[in-house]
Amino acid sequence: MEDLKPIIEVKGLKKAYKKRREKEFVHAVNNISFNVYKGEILGLLGPNGAGKTTTIKMICGLLRQDSGTITINGVNILKKRLNALKHISAVLEGNRNLYWRLTVRENLEYFAGNRGKSRREVYNRVEELLKQFNLKDKEKELVNRLSRGMQQKLAIAVALLAESDVILLDEPTLGIDIETGYEVRELLRNIVEKNNCTIIITSHDMDIIQDLCERTIIIDKGRVITDDRVENLMRLFSVRSYTITLGEQLTEQQYVLLQQKFSNFKYDSENIQPTLEIDLAKSEDIYSLFDIFKIENTPVETIDRSMVNFEQVFLKILKGENGNELAPSS
Repeated sequence: MEDLKPIIEVKGLKKAYKKRREKEFVHAVNNISFNVYKGEILGLLGPNGAGKTTTIKMICGLLRQDSGTITINGVNILKKRLNALKHISAVLEGNRNLYWRLTVRENLEYFAGNRGKSRREVYNRVEELLKQFNLKDKEKELVNRLSRGMQQKLAIAVALLAESDVILLDEPTLGIDIETGYEVRELLRNIVEKNNCTIIITSHDMDIIQDLCERTIIIDKGRVITDDRVENLMRLFSVRSYTITLGEQLTEQQYVLLQQKFSNFKYDSENIQPTLEIDLAKSEDIYSLFDIFKIENTPVETIDRSMVNFEQVFLKILKGENGNELAPSS
């Protein structure tokens, strides 16, 4: 996507907070740069305290950066804040963009009014959204009486009503049941396909990132540590994870050598045929592993490349296992 024009450009973003009762500053965001492209579903991830939430708030105009620039559809958010924010809608965690004492329909009409549109202008669009999000039979229900899943769907519908270029979803499946979670995923796919908009998702639910996102940006300690396509990361890390079935138990000497040479493995000696689950930091480490087996001529019955999910990939990246040594050559 590097040859396409970004819909959002973040360059050299910095934000520091002063510690309470101290002169020291904490750098929540420290020189972050990345692009978001039109029509993609992007995952913006990071552990608690990584700087992800601060970055999100700056993109949404809720916080002012100390330095660096954010442009949304070519508009600098510091120079023309309101003009820039017209291009982005946000659904924040906890459904804070809904009025709980209004009905479902009233929420849609109210937020359309905030965008300068009358009820008559948006009537057909509201009807369309109520049907698309399966909320038609709840249109007269107060929001505070809806299930968490219904509230989340309404919050996304409200964001979509703004017809902005970018929708930012903060924890879109948090606290909702599995069935509604899958319904939300399908709705998001359809939104991108039909509306040609861009979606940024932040989530601790790695299943939704693996299922929906084409690309992910991972932030840790105030910096971007990974910016790559999800399929690339899945492929790189699956290559290095193996499950090996052995014909005999490992000796104490072999086990000690494993501990010395490999930091991440699990040995199960309870079965008749013991198994070894191991992650290899480099592709050539497979030879060192077989050298250990060769000491006692330990027979290898099977060797399988393990399937990994994106949660495992995420944790490996945070530990500093970035997989660069296995990246395909250009």
